[in-house]
Amino acid sequence: MTLRLERDGAIARLLIDRADRRNAMTQKMWEALPHLVADAMADADIRVLILASATPGLFCAGADINEFAACSGDADWRAANQAAIRATQYALAHAEKPVIAAIDGDCVGGGCGLAIACDLRIAAPTARLGITPAKLGIVYSLFDTRLLVDLVGPARAKRILFTGALHDAKAALAIGLVDEIAADPLAAATALAREIAANAQHSVRASKAMVRRILDGQADDDMVTLEMFRDAFTYPDFAEGVAAFREKRKPRF
Repeated sequence: MTLRLERDGAIARLLIDRADRRNAMTQKMWEALPHLVADAMADADIRVLILASATPGLFCAGADINEFAACSGDADWRAANQAAIRATQYALAHAEKPVIAAIDGDCVGGGCGLAIACDLRIAAPTARLGITPAKLGIVYSLFDTRLLVDLVGPARAKRILFTGALHDAKAALAIGLVDEIAADPLAAATALAREIAANAQHSVRASKAMVRRILDGQADDDMVTLEMFRDAFTYPDFAEGVAAFREKRKPRF
């Protein structure tokens, strides 16, 4: 089993487990990953999802190049591969609950595509990140490219794509490709996940949905977002938050 979902209270970890190939993603893995994300989203006890390697010192070296070489002449496989990669990134980017990438090693090509589809990224000091279509003669999809542009801006996205260069953790932090550097990224991601999980989940998920709408091009409120603002006052989270404030205690969401 090269992918698995583990649960730890309010935290779920989606683990990539193919260490012998540096966690390179096969077609079957791309196809399976969205279903595991859906499982985490459907579990009412889960509040935050962490994407990480099952083996310390790794994240994901990208797509399996051997499979690329063997299957690239098959037009049906190319279409299925494109669809599976997009479905994976879409599932992570549009997941209802927050998703954190714990990057403990090389995060290259499709591996970086996984990371940029997450909401937040924590990298080890030894991590290297890069998106390398220019090194392989391939073209990334618009959705994949837009995730990068949304994260680092168009000029930096162009430089990353044009050069195919690998960035160490400090350089990645400087350009916004990662959000934090930690000696143990999985432990740091877990601590952050627990902090998020302790907050009002209606607020957390609505905030993620609002940001997603902005990134998808919405520039002003519509009836849905106006109702999201108004309806929040009717939810139990609001009542508990106000009660905790008045009673000078931590809220219990």
